[in-house]
Amino acid sequence: MSLPFDLRALRVFLTVADQGGFSAAARALHVAQSAVSQTIATLEKRLELTLFHRHERRISLTPEGEHLRQHARELLERAEATHLAMRELHGLVKGELRIGIPSMLGSYYFPPLLMGFKARHPGIRLTVVEAGARRLQRMIAGGKLDLGVVIDDETSHHLERRRLVREEMVVCVPKEHPFAGRPGVTAEAFFREPLVLFQDGYFHREFVDALSRQTGHAADIAFQSNLIPLTKAIVRQGFGITTFLRRVVDEPALEAVSFDPPAWLDLSLAWARGAYLSRAEQAFVEFVMAHRDAL
Repeated sequence: MSLPFDLRALRVFLTVADQGGFSAAARALHVAQSAVSQTIATLEKRLELTLFHRHERRISLTPEGEHLRQHARELLERAEATHLAMRELHGLVKGELRIGIPSMLGSYYFPPLLMGFKARHPGIRLTVVEAGARRLQRMIAGGKLDLGVVIDDETSHHLERRRLVREEMVVCVPKEHPFAGRPGVTAEAFFREPLVLFQDGYFHREFVDALSRQTGHAADIAFQSNLIPLTKAIVRQGFGITTFLRRVVDEPALEAVSFDPPAWLDLSLAWARGAYLSRAEQAFVEFVMAHRDAL
């Protein structure tokens, strides 16, 4: 049974629907307006449906057109994924790899891995997106990112994950602070201090909020900043303390002190469950997992 349309016709149809008119669609497709009009007319004839209301100066989708738009977009996305898969059978890879990394990890953990991967695969363009852990999870699930680093907990179990590293969250204080040199700091003592915290949506903030709920102690938030250098400067000057992953506290004026009891986070490389991984993405996952001991 032959189909009443082809992918080219669906692409023209979607462009007209998205652009809101035949002239705009023709400009976007770099073809004559008559060609666009003819393609739509032929598609409507073959489907025996009217897809657009023609007004004097504008067009709009009919209910049948709205229904086709939903299916057409899905079909074209699947066709693109199939085309990519077939190209890769000939040794070609996707030109861009989109990776989401929380700021602490991007600054202090991943640069050597990213540079190492780029040196091995110079033809692959890496785009690194920095955002809060929960936003990254949504971007991965929604297909806006290929891969990302997430906190491995119950909120990320809808994603495919590969464990990277377990890292300690510590209290960050200036060298002259009374906490410096202690074997550990309780949550009660931590929450008695003015705090410098990230904004909502970052795992740094979520860790503190969760600790507050678990212990029943409210946070005294003196500053909010997502900028690690600014947060460190505020702590150095004695205007508050904070919490970081241990290796982030790596300068002479600051000291890392464990919580009592110690607090640990599991970090994983993740992608959308059931998603097709291109050869570039597979190569990145394999590279990171082979070199995770360097983290």
